[in-house]
Amino acid sequence: MARACVIVLDAVGAGALPDASRYGDEDANTLGNVARVVGGLDLPMLEALGLGNVAPLEGCPSQPGAPAIAGRLAPRSAGKDSTSGHWELMGVVTPQPLPTYPHGFPFEVIDPFMHRTARGVLGNKVASGTEIIQELGEVQIETGKWIVYTSSDSVFQLAAHESVVPLDELYEACTFARELLTDKHKVGRVIARPFSGEPGAFERTPGRRDFALEPRRPNYLTLVHEAGAKVYGVGKIGGIFAGCDIDESIPTRSNAEGIAQTERLLEQLEHGLVFTNLVDTDLLWGHRNDPVNFHRSLQDFDSRLPDLLAHLREGDLLVLTSDHGCDPTTPGSDHTREYELLLAYVEGTNAAGRIHEGEPADVGATVNAWLGGRSPGRSLPGKPFVTPT
Repeated sequence: MARACVIVLDAVGAGALPDASRYGDEDANTLGNVARVVGGLDLPMLEALGLGNVAPLEGCPSQPGAPAIAGRLAPRSAGKDSTSGHWELMGVVTPQPLPTYPHGFPFEVIDPFMHRTARGVLGNKVASGTEIIQELGEVQIETGKWIVYTSSDSVFQLAAHESVVPLDELYEACTFARELLTDKHKVGRVIARPFSGEPGAFERTPGRRDFALEPRRPNYLTLVHEAGAKVYGVGKIGGIFAGCDIDESIPTRSNAEGIAQTERLLEQLEHGLVFTNLVDTDLLWGHRNDPVNFHRSLQDFDSRLPDLLAHLREGDLLVLTSDHGCDPTTPGSDHTREYELLLAYVEGTNAAGRIHEGEPADVGATVNAWLGGRSPGRSLPGKPFVTPT
């Protein structure tokens, strides 16, 4: 039975796109600049697989006989957010960027939200989720107001202490925010972010819930599903796709947990797709402009790659890719407009250093063909870069 695994290394961009200057990202090159700053990448497993064939990378030479197909994927979608980046991997192009709010949400959003929920608002700015609850958590407990914040992604995030606001009320408020955020304010995701603990030691709890826009359907996940293959979303995949065509969603709190869940699924399932997001490079290090720890996060993944490969069976397809860039060496902490990397390996075969330059939807097209989905004809973008023999 056919199996495929797609792992998104969040924010691991592979060089500025031709239109990057329109976004202020003409100097962006996440992999290349991280390599330069740390004195060369130290990623022996990825190097052996063919990472140096994606683009010139200090410390990671090209491998003419590498076993994986390597290359860069140029998005058609506008913007540089996680939702559109993941959607396009599965054939959904968003020609208009989803809205982002670098200066917080406007009065026309916040005022009806406060009126409907009967609670005030704190924050309303771009912030790290872990940092803003430390900053405003005590005030939230004292006042009962919502902590509202966003990021470089198209998100409306709502945090409240579980002892002050019951989870049901938090989810109800997020449901209203989802209904409110339409038309020009149609953000990709509304996210419930409950937390607990005492001042100075607040922690986010597992009660997170995503209220996402539904992607256009059919897409490649739809076709895979129609073909009888189950789809398992690891990490934030289920939230990004609003649960559509996802048979089982497995939230995770770290890359280590995401890799462990991916290995578990590869050990158990007989047929289907494991679709995993590993977010640490983006969430912990890209947005915090920390190239050293960005590299260390890649090293952690590299050290786990042998175990992942060991869970593959003959004929399994493994795709490593990304959704956008987040160059930690450039000014600002926003995502960056970059090519997405591609490393695709079929267990038991050798791509002999083959290069593929295409678009993100090629990933979905390949997975669909691999798992026996019907051809979409011209209704979806993308072409398979490898097909089952």
